[in-house]
Amino acid sequence: MDIDQPLVQAQARRRTKPKGTYRLTDFIIQRTLGCGSFGRVHLVRSKHNLRFYAIKVINKQHVVRQKQVEHTNNELHMLETVQHPFIINLWGSFQDSSNLYMVMDFVPGGELFTLLRRSNRFPDPVAKFYAAEVALALNHLHSLDIIYRDLKPENILLSADGHIKIADFGFAKECQINTYTLCGTPDYLAPEIVSKKRYNKSVDWYALGILIYEMLYGLPPFHEQPTMESGTPGHEGEKNQKPHIVRLYDRILQGPSAVRWPPFQPHATDLILKLLEKDPSKRYGNMRDGAGDVFGHPWFREVDWVKLLNRQVMAPYMPRITGEGDASQFEKWPESDELTRLYGQPAADPYGWQFPGFDYTM
Repeated sequence: MDIDQPLVQAQARRRTKPKGTYRLTDFIIQRTLGCGSFGRVHLVRSKHNLRFYAIKVINKQHVVRQKQVEHTNNELHMLETVQHPFIINLWGSFQDSSNLYMVMDFVPGGELFTLLRRSNRFPDPVAKFYAAEVALALNHLHSLDIIYRDLKPENILLSADGHIKIADFGFAKECQINTYTLCGTPDYLAPEIVSKKRYNKSVDWYALGILIYEMLYGLPPFHEQPTMESGTPGHEGEKNQKPHIVRLYDRILQGPSAVRWPPFQPHATDLILKLLEKDPSKRYGNMRDGAGDVFGHPWFREVDWVKLLNRQVMAPYMPRITGEGDASQFEKWPESDELTRLYGQPAADPYGWQFPGFDYTM
């Protein structure tokens, strides 16, 4: 099935993204939205237009030590390239002596992961709504020769009106044909990644199949629960992750035959199977009709893709927020005033040259 021409035109429409010039003193830090190994994401408010934003703060020294410079620069480049209703928007970036800063949309509805865990599983129409919006976002990325490579509920945020925003482009990569890098979340890795073979954009369609299954069932299809293993002397009781990962990868390589299939709606099961196809050349999204096979599948029969792209379809869930700066849908993290006071402070900077896309605007 060919995608309707209006959808092709809407997906292909690109405008020049304005890039703002920002500095830390333009914002008032409100609270922490999330923490990671390289830094924090803060809710901030602009002193100028009073709008709320999310600023991702990344420690340069940690990035360099963990050999993540390329991933960090790729994330910035991808976000500067992409403009889509269902993908988070980057407003600008800058750096100081110690940190990199990325100014992005504040998406107040929190993670889809949180909603899924509260709900245990989604009814078929709800899973279909989110899967359809993700499919539109993936198709747009692929039209720009970008592989996303980190699809999972934790990276799908909910806007105030309930529509999605895909976030975290740390593993995204510009790729016209094939790549080899092993990266992503284990439960969502395609078999060709696990086998360390070359792969292409079809790994994102595979991940969509995993996501649909997880939304309908509550857990990914190949999920292996980590078990307590005997520790080495002096480390009794520690979790040994290796056997768990090995079992998980074995099941991924076995393919759908290793999956427990609940009584999903038959068209849903059929689409998941076509997305989890072990042979990438036979996988939906990667054949002659490309994404058209996904959009034209019977499970999506009632979806009006143009209306959905224009956010004219009502979302199945409206986040419970009281106003623009309400961050109650995000986990509370211990605040560190001592850490935030160090933002913007002058210091030796041996790493700044490795991040040329981040302007110095101290």
